Amino acid sequence: MLATIAIILIVLWLVGLVAFKTVGAAIHILLLIGVIMLVLHFVRGRRAV
Repeated sequence: MLATIAIILIVLWLVGLVAFKTVGAAIHILLLIGVIMLVLHFVRGRRAV
């Protein structure tokens, strides 16, 4: 779930980077959030049941 959200945010960042050059700050915030969520996903790993 966390990885899916991170991938969606990264894709939105890429689309925004190409489409809207004037909204640079918001686009980079999306990238930062996506990367942080992706790192958290890999750091936490899968939990044993």
